[in-house]
Amino acid sequence: MKTASRILIVLSIFVLSGCATLREVAALRKVDFSLNGIGNPTLAGVALQNIRSYQDIGFIDAGRLALALASKDLPLTFVLKVRAENPADNSVPARFVGMAWTLFLQDKETISGAIDQNIVLQPGEPQEVPIVVELNLMEFFDGGIKDLVNVASSLAGKEGSATRIRLQVTPTIETSLGPIQYPTPITVINRQIGS
Repeated sequence: MKTASRILIVLSIFVLSGCATLREVAALRKVDFSLNGIGNPTLAGVALQNIRSYQDIGFIDAGRLALALASKDLPLTFVLKVRAENPADNSVPARFVGMAWTLFLQDKETISGAIDQNIVLQPGEPQEVPIVVELNLMEFFDGGIKDLVNVASSLAGKEGSATRIRLQVTPTIETSLGPIQYPTPITVINRQIGS
């Protein structure tokens, strides 16, 4: 009789923790991810905030970019400001302990990374999740310096050639049964930016 009671207690714990885990997974499924902006874009150390096209580049910055192009190392860095919002009608906070991500530019997979950070999304309270992106533009795009600068400046939200950007994330949530990675990637953004 004692053994049967113990088994029943253990099974009850697994069922209850399984229900809590399902609620936690369902809470994350309802989270809305969107792009809230792109910050601090630089190309080979040249700030892109005020550059709309190649013609806006000064003499010194043009020399810096030409040198980077000659060395086949044209580092593009920027911060993707991802907005995550757990809907107000969701009764459970959504929490994740990590998030793998993959960035696509012009429908080409460029780089992947991961955020190892515990983030709790309370219902109705949007939160910004910054993703720092660093990639060598030369590895993913052919063309001259004008084309590469136009791609980079369109990422900064300036006029110029449009760039298709797509970000996929795969969150890992902490549950009562341990960390569980979301089964499929979530497409956060998939759109043209620039003109």
